[in-house]
Amino acid sequence: MLPRRLAALALGALALATACTGSPSPGGALGPSSPSASASPDADESHPPIVVRDLTSAELQNRWWIWATSTESARNPVLDQDGRRCAQDQEEGIWLLAGTTGGAAERSCTVPTGVPVVFPLVNLMGDAHDCLGFMDAAKGGAVLDGKALTPEKLDATPIDMVTAAGNPFTGKRDHFHTWSCGLWVRLEPLSPGSHELSFHGESGSFSDSVDYHLQVAKPTPTGAA
Repeated sequence: MLPRRLAALALGALALATACTGSPSPGGALGPSSPSASASPDADESHPPIVVRDLTSAELQNRWWIWATSTESARNPVLDQDGRRCAQDQEEGIWLLAGTTGGAAERSCTVPTGVPVVFPLVNLMGDAHDCLGFMDAAKGGAVLDGKALTPEKLDATPIDMVTAAGNPFTGKRDHFHTWSCGLWVRLEPLSPGSHELSFHGESGSFSDSVDYHLQVAKPTPTGAA
């Protein structure tokens, strides 16, 4: 586990808090040219997809960080190397993707039809001052099915964190106020079928990259053979 002071990840969330912690954890954009498909009619009507373009910076980043810190290291999707943890603790109506805590990963992941996809190229959880330096050096890119995506820069934003014991960023169960920043991608629901997504991010001495082999398919009903 990286030191919490600089535990960066390049990928990648609700409250407006004003206090902060002093220990940053970096992690890894619906741009106007994002080449994503329209929503599928197969989306679960009881859990309509979240309109990701309407999420505030705090809502988006708080969602991702709570997801990334809601699982102990052994089952955490950020530490996953092959995609077997892709569906871990995903909430209804949105699908979050993770980077790494440094270095590269190649993952295969099944994404349900009709839900938007969100991920950071590179991001940080720390205090507002940490975010200033981090974002000055932050850069990265993403390509979906051969077409470049437009990342979105989200500067220091207060978030309200709830973490699980054994998570790879704080290591303990906790509730605290902090700040988050990063380069993000928001995608509308992808069309059914196979998609190739690659992204990378860096800031200072930290860098990571992930190649995702995505299969977008209607979820199998519970109890189905």
